[in-house]
Amino acid sequence: MTDQELQRLIERISIESFQVPFRHTASFNSRLRSTGGRYMLETHNIEINPHIATDYPLEILVGVIKHELCHYHLHLNHRGYQHRDHDFKVLLQKVGGSRYSPSSLRPDPQIVYECRQCHKRYYRQRHFNIQKYRCSRCGGHLKLISK
Repeated sequence: MTDQELQRLIERISIESFQVPFRHTASFNSRLRSTGGRYMLETHNIEINPHIATDYPLEILVGVIKHELCHYHLHLNHRGYQHRDHDFKVLLQKVGGSRYSPSSLRPDPQIVYECRQCHKRYYRQRHFNIQKYRCSRCGGHLKLISK
C-alpha cells in the first residue's frame, strides 16, 4: 500500500464513519515501532506504522485509522481528544476503532533475571548491573537466567 492509497482509505473511512471529510495528509512512518499510528497536533496529519498495513489483516489497519481519526476530529472540534477524555472514549466506541495497537508491535523481553531466594522473575529489554540491584520482593540477589 502506498501513501496515496492510505490517503484515499483514510478519506473514505472519515466520510463513512464520521460523516466529516479528512482534509490533511496521511502517510506511513517507518520510524513508528511500538504504536500503530500517530496524530500530529500541530499539522493535523496522521502517520501510520507500515507494519500494520503489511503484517496484519485490513480490519486491524481500519481500527488504527479510526483511532487516529477520533483524535483528529475531536481536536479540530475543540473537544476532549486525549485517551483519558470521555469524548474520546465514547466516539471510539461508537465508530468501532481499536483502543490498543497489536501487542506484537512491542518487542518481547529478551533478558530474564531471577531472584536467588524467592525466584521472582524480571523480564527486561536491557541488561542491568546485578551487583547494584536487588529483588523488590525479598531483597535477595539476582541472577541472569537467559539472554
